Amino acid sequence: MLRLHRPALRTWLGLVVVVSAALLWAHGPGFEHALAESRYGCLAQMDACDVATGPWGSQYYSVVVALSTLTVSYLPLLVAAWAGATLTGRELENGTAQLAWTQSITPARWLTAKLAVPALLVATGTALLVALHRWMWNDGRELLWGSWYDMDTFRANGLVTPAYALCGLALGALAGLLTRRTLPALAASFGALLVVYVLGNVDRASLWPTETLTGRHALDPPESVQVVESGVITADGTSVGGNTTCTQFGDAARLRHCMADKGIADFWTTYHPASHVWPLQLVESGIVLAVAALAVAGSYALLAGRA
Repeated sequence: MLRLHRPALRTWLGLVVVVSAALLWAHGPGFEHALAESRYGCLAQMDACDVATGPWGSQYYSVVVALSTLTVSYLPLLVAAWAGATLTGRELENGTAQLAWTQSITPARWLTAKLAVPALLVATGTALLVALHRWMWNDGRELLWGSWYDMDTFRANGLVTPAYALCGLALGALAGLLTRRTLPALAASFGALLVVYVLGNVDRASLWPTETLTGRHALDPPESVQVVESGVITADGTSVGGNTTCTQFGDAARLRHCMADKGIADFWTTYHPASHVWPLQLVESGIVLAVAALAVAGSYALLAGRA
């Protein structure tokens, strides 16, 4: 298995090493240099400088952080494409899989090796990158402008990235067995995992119960929370979501006048605080791993029927 896919193994190890080096640089020398530049450019005391509003400091630091986050976040798509095109699709297309089955290697053992060895390498590599990225992100918040719930940051900082990578591996293997062609399997596995990505982004906020703010606090929630929905409560007690009437008035007197004129009794906002990051991570990871388990079961069932 390792000899057959030696180029992919070298590419994977090289990618993990390069991204790890970039994250370590962004955590250490890159961060210190960028922070020194931002402090030097601030003419007043550091307390008067708002360095968290944008990519202050070294331009290279901002580029390295952005590219590293994107790479870690979308790495599972690369795994899915490789798994579909090379892991099973190309071997079935070239006949090497069928040849292996005549050499005292059963189809089930062949598929097990195809899944187990890459799964170990993929899970280890992505877990390492996620740990380094979270270390860099936690210690560099003074210069970072992203929020914990941003799509790329959320994936790059948590358990969902290894889960998506394993799901991509399973979907790729299934796509290769279904199509038995390299390019169609590549497209199918990439597209299937992309659909899972999109569904995860769309439904993520609904995977865990939200908390609610009412009154004036609902109009100005803390910056660290992810606002899910907001609305008003009318005078008859009806809750109307998505209604932004009167929310543009910051002055208390004008706000009360608008509420009385429009028949609004109160405001509400549902949100996820930063403490919900791990429940959201765990639930989404569990769902993604369940999809991976279904793909693996489908692969064994399909292989048993064909072989």
